[in-house]
Amino acid sequence: MPVTSQLLRALPRAKVFASSLLPCQHHQSHIGSLPALTGPSHTWLTHRAGRCYQTSSVSHNYILSPPQVNSILKANEYSFKVPEFDGKNVSSVMGFESNQLPANAPIEDRRSAATCLQTRGMLLGVFDGHAGCACAQALSERLFYYIAVSLLPHDTLCELEAAMEAGRALTPILQWHKHPNDYFSREAQSLYLNSLRTYWQELIDLTSPGEVPDTREALLNAFKRLDNDISLEAQVGDSNAFLHYWVLRVAFSGATACVAHIDGPDLYIANAGDARAVLGVQEEDGSFSAHTLSYDHSAQNEKEVARIRSEHPHSERKTVIRQDRLLGLLMPFRAFGDVKFKWSIELQKRVLESGPDQLHENEHTKFIPPNYHTPPYLTAEPEITYHRLRPQDRFLVIGSDGLWETLHRQEVVRIVGEYLTGVHQRQPLKVGGYKVTLGQMQGLLEERKARMSSAFEDQNSATHLIRHAVGNNEFGTVDHERLSKMLSLPEELARMYRDDITIIITQFNPHVIGAQRQEES
Repeated sequence: MPVTSQLLRALPRAKVFASSLLPCQHHQSHIGSLPALTGPSHTWLTHRAGRCYQTSSVSHNYILSPPQVNSILKANEYSFKVPEFDGKNVSSVMGFESNQLPANAPIEDRRSAATCLQTRGMLLGVFDGHAGCACAQALSERLFYYIAVSLLPHDTLCELEAAMEAGRALTPILQWHKHPNDYFSREAQSLYLNSLRTYWQELIDLTSPGEVPDTREALLNAFKRLDNDISLEAQVGDSNAFLHYWVLRVAFSGATACVAHIDGPDLYIANAGDARAVLGVQEEDGSFSAHTLSYDHSAQNEKEVARIRSEHPHSERKTVIRQDRLLGLLMPFRAFGDVKFKWSIELQKRVLESGPDQLHENEHTKFIPPNYHTPPYLTAEPEITYHRLRPQDRFLVIGSDGLWETLHRQEVVRIVGEYLTGVHQRQPLKVGGYKVTLGQMQGLLEERKARMSSAFEDQNSATHLIRHAVGNNEFGTVDHERLSKMLSLPEELARMYRDDITIIITQFNPHVIGAQRQEES
């Protein structure tokens, strides 16, 4: 049945117009995943309305002190510096910094970072969940293993299988770089390993000794295979009641994914959904420009709209995308999970009828999308972009759409570039269409001076960027009062004014990149 007007009112800016699955209960937090495969370690507020922001008269009097603001902003920050070998840094990546700021409770975004121990490539990813956090959680644990296995040569895959067959410890393939809050669901590890093993067994049959895996194909196959496994696990179910419920939660919720694979000067971005990757390029005059490496899969992307319409009969041309949403419901046009937009109606009914009672209590599983005639309507196939790094490519920002809704990509790159270099570009002071007195202008100039002197209060570039994303006022400066009020919103209001924000900022080593390019030329 169609989504009710009550549901639509309840979630004015949700990615999917349906109530979410039951809130994710955090499993016991710990660092690590599939144990045998894991290496070492690891008039002031603006209401969200699309990408437009309008003044709201919501009154909120609780003001946080600067230390309280900093405590909230820094709660989930993480930094990793690539170690040097023999006094010489041989990696094109110097390190990365990441952070998350929740709006949903619990947060529906996830992040992952790991080094591929067999290839030395680095993986970094942002996963933006909707209709619950279960699918994003599964991606954060599983997708990098699928990518790493896809990149392994035939002989190494055979060694993995031989070790599994003999009950020996497996050669580690990933070194995770995780914040303590980036937990793993222990109960599902055996299930996940079995599905992964089936995948590498098939890769053994499909590859030949000496064959070098293609990175683009590896990323493409890993995304599609994991999404297929998520669907298959939900259809098969599990004798363990908890796992049966868990695989259904993962499949019926959804998540977008934006993943970077960096190996020497080779940078690949695999994107499915509306998270985004942007490169910060330092120009000769010291300023920074933004180079977009991914494209949103949404109604704002004309090519994506044309793709979807071409995959369904002409009779569905007016219904397949309505109100800028897939079937009038889903904002991203590519995503993992979301089997409500992939399975036939018959399959959905059969799986739900055999599922646990808790699933029937959830609104998201009850409705069939309107005008649902020729599924699947949704895919997790990523769009892959390749970029050969240059010395002037200084950093990469991967962020969930909560970041890009608040800041333009050029502004993001400027803020990060100035933070990392300490060089501030004196932009003309922006006052927009406001009438500003001389006294107010003086105050703005003094505020900008104070902002420049305090730019390095944040020890993490992702935290610094989130501070701007949430606290920027109409003049482009961080307003402590605004920041305080936005951070002190109660849970039921927070998601109406901003989305979850997850950011990973990777800093490149220009000297190493320059040397690598010379060696290869």
